[in-house]
Amino acid sequence: MDEKYFPEKIEEKWQRFWEESGAFEAESDASREKRFYCLEMLPYPSGFLHMGHVRNYSIGDALSWFRRLQGFNVLHPMGWDSFGQPAEQAAIKRGVMPREWTEKNIEHMRGQFKRMGFSFDWRREVTAHTPEYYKWDQWFFLKMLERGLAYKKVSPVNWCPAEGTVLSNEQSSGGVCWRCGAAVEKRDIEQWFLRITDYAEQLLEDMSEIERGWPERVLTMQRNWIGKSSGAYIDFQVRDTDERVRVFTTRVDTIYGANAVVVAPDHPLVEHSPVKDDVRRFAERVRAERAAARDPGAQEEKEGVNTGLLAVNPFSGELIPVWAGNYVLTEYGTGAVMSVPAHDERDFEFAQKYSLPIRRVIERISHEQPPAERDPGVEDQSVAMKEAFTEYGILVNSGDWSGRLSEGAIREMAEFAEARGFGERAVTYRLRDWGVSRQRFWGAPIPIVYCDACGVVPVPESDLPVVLPERAEFTGSGQSPLAGVPEFVNTTCPKCGKPARRETDTMDTFVDSSWYFFRYCDPKNARAPFDREKVAYWTPVDQYIGGVEHAVMHLLYTRFWTKFMRDIGLINFNEPVKRLMTQGMVVAETFYREGEEPGSKVYFNPADVDVVRDDKGRVSSATSTADGQPVTVGPFEKMGKSKNNGVDPNEMITAYGADAARLFVLFAAPVENDLRWQEAGIDGALRFLRRVYSFVHRWRESFGGVTRDAAAAGGFSPEAGRLRHETHRTIERVTNDFEGLRYNTAVAAMMELSNALGDFRVAPGSAAPSDRFAVRETLEALVLMLAPFAPHLSEELWEALGHEGGILRSGARWPAFDEALARKDEVEIAVQVNGKLRGRVSVAAAATEEETRAAALADERVRAWTDGKQMVKTVVVPGRLVNVVVKQ
Repeated sequence: MDEKYFPEKIEEKWQRFWEESGAFEAESDASREKRFYCLEMLPYPSGFLHMGHVRNYSIGDALSWFRRLQGFNVLHPMGWDSFGQPAEQAAIKRGVMPREWTEKNIEHMRGQFKRMGFSFDWRREVTAHTPEYYKWDQWFFLKMLERGLAYKKVSPVNWCPAEGTVLSNEQSSGGVCWRCGAAVEKRDIEQWFLRITDYAEQLLEDMSEIERGWPERVLTMQRNWIGKSSGAYIDFQVRDTDERVRVFTTRVDTIYGANAVVVAPDHPLVEHSPVKDDVRRFAERVRAERAAARDPGAQEEKEGVNTGLLAVNPFSGELIPVWAGNYVLTEYGTGAVMSVPAHDERDFEFAQKYSLPIRRVIERISHEQPPAERDPGVEDQSVAMKEAFTEYGILVNSGDWSGRLSEGAIREMAEFAEARGFGERAVTYRLRDWGVSRQRFWGAPIPIVYCDACGVVPVPESDLPVVLPERAEFTGSGQSPLAGVPEFVNTTCPKCGKPARRETDTMDTFVDSSWYFFRYCDPKNARAPFDREKVAYWTPVDQYIGGVEHAVMHLLYTRFWTKFMRDIGLINFNEPVKRLMTQGMVVAETFYREGEEPGSKVYFNPADVDVVRDDKGRVSSATSTADGQPVTVGPFEKMGKSKNNGVDPNEMITAYGADAARLFVLFAAPVENDLRWQEAGIDGALRFLRRVYSFVHRWRESFGGVTRDAAAAGGFSPEAGRLRHETHRTIERVTNDFEGLRYNTAVAAMMELSNALGDFRVAPGSAAPSDRFAVRETLEALVLMLAPFAPHLSEELWEALGHEGGILRSGARWPAFDEALARKDEVEIAVQVNGKLRGRVSVAAAATEEETRAAALADERVRAWTDGKQMVKTVVVPGRLVNVVVKQ
């Protein structure tokens, strides 16, 4: 063992050992009932990892080490979500084929993962762009087609002009592209859909199975996206046209208060507007503003434009205007709502802005007056009402329906509309079928052939996979590059053998990520997506870790896919993941100069900026290392390519070591919170690791022949007893923290234990057997608890303490704590006199209030402030505080 800690040397040694010994390889083993599947969301191979990625994978790796040390059979795999638009953009910009660009990136990122020492079972690596993987994407598509869950139709789709492809509703929420932020257009395109709506009710109901293990925020986002509503469809006839505009409402009891019908800016009815050019300009502005905001979830100021159309309220016969409003979305409901400002907060805000009339038609139920006396009249109440009344109540100003209670009126009015032919009772969902067609080359080909004689023909399963060609022409025109590859397009019909054409759209990449973790269980299977028995052993996933931004895309799609796999007999459960943890982002400083285009910015990588800071760490000046000219310091933002503020883990490994980098990202903030990147924090982590290393180096040769029995026979000194107490208390704390993924407090507890070890003043050479046993017990426990955070160093120290074969291969187990030792015999009590601290006393942990009070009043330092004074009262907070109140 070297006298000093050299991270690079130690990390290379143990990474080589892990790979050669297969330390992290896992197999399904029925004899091992304790098993654990730990999974992080697989990365897109964009080119390199940054410290934001390191945090995500460090969280899962720490948990995997913890479970292994607890005796679990742990599956911890890794793969690549390697299809996608960025590879095509690279092909257009750099003239390199997507496969070449992607595989080069994978090679680099795999190397970064290995330098970090993550405990992945690399034998199970899956890569979405390989035929061995996407063959099963195609197989699943055919199975859905057989069951009527896959279908093709012409539909208005969300089109991203910047990326030249279709987006699902989830990917274009708020009218902007989820990836690039460009304003989304509507186009009529024939494309393939999957009927996720057939599973809408199950997706809601089965949340009861995961609500204890998933963040409520994610479940709420999914509930809202699925958007189940019970109510009625109501048709409003548009005057002077044959058109009807259908709205969905959960509060048909308020329809007499409707002051307008409000449609989405791109609703088809707009084409009948006498001012449709104005409405189109409004729609374009809404899309542009959403794109510029780069935050589709942000609250927008409600805006609209009068279309000049009038609609007839089918209940009252009243003519009301038709407006286009930015708060109505095409993908939600019917893309039209009836505006009832007196009883809807959103409509109230809209009416106030545009001075639209507000008529109250629901009154709070009161038993003091009969309904007729409560009717406020039909006059406009836009001034009288200060806010919308959204509760149920009693109907007023509602013709023959006045006097009825809301609950009954909702049912009866829906039945009335249905009987009269202008409406119907309905349960609706915001969720729409999943459009999976993409006009890309770099995706899984859709296994469909078009034959003039036979029509749409699925490719036989025996002919899968339909393999992507090696090369294509990338023009950026928006048409799938596959359409320009004759050897791919031209084929023969599987039914009649005549010439036919292949489908040239490819699948949405979220198809690949909807089931990849099942493939990890059996990654080499050439006969099926996976072996059912192997999957049954490992799944559902015990712990999944990833970003909350995937709540209504990947996490919803994978739940749908799991239910489909259940329905075709591949699995026997409803939900894919037992526990989900959504980690916070790593945010870092940004540095930029104004670009040539107005409002644009050119971002600098932090490594290319010379920064001078004051004594509080604030930036005093920042200049480019290239030209010495000033650059502007921007706010902390999420690490990534767009802001060029990603920190390369290789640089941190070279400077501090992988263990210090891992320890820092897990210690600096709770895992669910954002982490503010400060490189100086890694230096603090490195100092802690050096201290632990020095403890082992100092003591390791003094432990020969020390046993628990020999130590106990001689009795433990007070110092050794205190150290053992701190050790067992720390084991208890760290164990509990791991169960709750509270890594930052676990590290803090270990740092406190190292302080206790530093306070142990006995020299190794003169230590009694009991002292040496206490120190060895502490060091072995500390090394094992540190292993999930700093595995390379822990392996080195475990070996230095006399254990051979590596921590996992030697059968080491997570340290157990002794409850009696973890309990404190004594506690320190602060003593105040008139609210000011005047002393501290030690009392038995089980001391009564009277015993605690007596000890406090007997303390000489306290008596200096109480003797000769009248005592008013004494307040005891057990285990913490005594406050003595005296007259001055």
